[in-house]
Amino acid sequence: MRTFRTKILLGYGASLLLIIVVLSWAVVLILRLGRASESILRENYQSIQAAENMIDAAERQDSATLLILLGYEPQGASEFRENETLFLQWLGRAKDNITIPGEKEIIYTLEKAYARYLIEISNLQLLYRSDRLKAANAYHEVVLPLFRSIRDTCIKLRDLNHETMYATSNRANKISVQAVFSISVIGGASVLLVIVFSLFLSHLISRPVTELKEAALQVAQGNYDVKVPVRGSDELALLATQFNLMVEKLKQFHDMNIGRIIAEKRKSEAIIRSVDDGIAVVDDNFLITNLNPAAAKIFGVFPEDSLEKHILEVLRDEKLFGFLKETLASGQPPHLEEGENILTIKTGEAARHYQVSMVPMRTPSGVIPGVVLLLRDITRLRELDRLKSEFVMTASHELRTPLTSINMAVNLLRESAETKLTDQERALLEACHEDVQRLRALVNDLLDLSKIEAGKVELAFEPVQPRFLCDQALSVIKAQADSKGIELTLGVPQDLPEVTADPHKIVWVLVNLLANALRYTNAGGHISLRGERVGNQIHLSVTDDGEGIPFDLQPRIFEKFVQVKPSDSSGGSGLGLAICKEIVKAHRGAIWLESLPGKGSTFTFTLPVAA
Repeated sequence: MRTFRTKILLGYGASLLLIIVVLSWAVVLILRLGRASESILRENYQSIQAAENMIDAAERQDSATLLILLGYEPQGASEFRENETLFLQWLGRAKDNITIPGEKEIIYTLEKAYARYLIEISNLQLLYRSDRLKAANAYHEVVLPLFRSIRDTCIKLRDLNHETMYATSNRANKISVQAVFSISVIGGASVLLVIVFSLFLSHLISRPVTELKEAALQVAQGNYDVKVPVRGSDELALLATQFNLMVEKLKQFHDMNIGRIIAEKRKSEAIIRSVDDGIAVVDDNFLITNLNPAAAKIFGVFPEDSLEKHILEVLRDEKLFGFLKETLASGQPPHLEEGENILTIKTGEAARHYQVSMVPMRTPSGVIPGVVLLLRDITRLRELDRLKSEFVMTASHELRTPLTSINMAVNLLRESAETKLTDQERALLEACHEDVQRLRALVNDLLDLSKIEAGKVELAFEPVQPRFLCDQALSVIKAQADSKGIELTLGVPQDLPEVTADPHKIVWVLVNLLANALRYTNAGGHISLRGERVGNQIHLSVTDDGEGIPFDLQPRIFEKFVQVKPSDSSGGSGLGLAICKEIVKAHRGAIWLESLPGKGSTFTFTLPVAA
């Protein structure tokens, strides 16, 4: 069985084989060309060099012969012998380098002529000693023709090698042209073969992959009837087989679960439609994917017409849209301050109020595909809260006058009839006085709270140093702390920037928080007042190491009439923290609690830095 890897290796092996063939043929041609060049140097150049040197030696011998005839016999004889040695040496080299046809006969003729030439030179020298005139005639008639014959024979040897060298050079040029042509032809043919084979191999490899890709796209679009053809028995064929099995199982799973999914979807839609609160579901592009009738009624639209529309087309509130974007980005419900989670929609003169909640949807893989927007109608609760506030204000006003009268009467009795009363009657009168004072404080707190909630309390804002506010509050509470043996610590830097606040109201808030801390801190405890800058706000905190606040009361600690009973059973009206909250809200700040039961509490509120 040929595997996918084997096919690839065979394909590239064939290409490699073609390259090896081309390279081998190129090497053969280069070697032939090299041998031709070597033949020129070895067979011809040495013979030409020998012929040239023999010509030169023969001419020098002829010159030496003339020196002898001119009377310079010793010099001429010496030069003749030297050149004779050179001639014979080069003649020997020429005989050793006979490589071309005709060269042997020329050298044989040359050798015979030169031997005869040497004999005639010897005869000439003997004749010169006896008769110089005859010697001169012998030179011209015998020696000179022999010399010319030797020289012509050497020239003939040289020309023969020249012609052979030229022919060899032409043959080398032909070999080089043939090499270039044959390498070009074979190389071009090899390139064409490699291209054709590569195209065929790429098609062979890519066709099943392309078929798998197209089949996967169809499966992704919901077509589970697609089949990939199986060819051969390699890895791609096995992959195609497994892909077909996977698609078949997906089809079975789809057929088995599609009905259940549709039923669950309809059930979810029925539940959403039946909920009285408004529910809107938006995807990660802020398009509405579901809207129940209650939400459609709130927005004044039809549910069917609102699907796939942008949420801002039905919810025209940029602030809530910003919270929606924050929820999608973080995957967590947004942190909404009190009042920010209220959506008010006016219809004519009437207005309805809805409490908004945002819950991000999360898949098992952690993806956030959208957000569920819940709108709870709290119009009736807001109306009840308004009526309660009006009732409290009215009742406070009505109680203030009789309480003033009762207080005056009790004080008059304490001043004028104290000596006439028994101890029991005097104790009852003192208890009545304390209750009247408590009721007056309660009525005053209720009136203050009602005015603040109604926005009827005018605040005198001015730039003020946070350290000054804290010093004022500590001066009010210091005597009570000393009497109870509680240590007060101030941790507010002098260089904190000024805040925009009503000094009297903020000092009242600080005094109230410090008084609460004193009330719930045992003797020998510690209370600290600290301040720091965070961004464009100043955070002021009151921390004690007292009893702390139970977890069940902490979410409601700033509501009206909620209080933690101290150990000595003496407490306030339960309105102090509610008034603190309203004052801080009027200053565009926030107040919150951090507490662990048995380990103390920290109340922190913020004030804006002065511009």
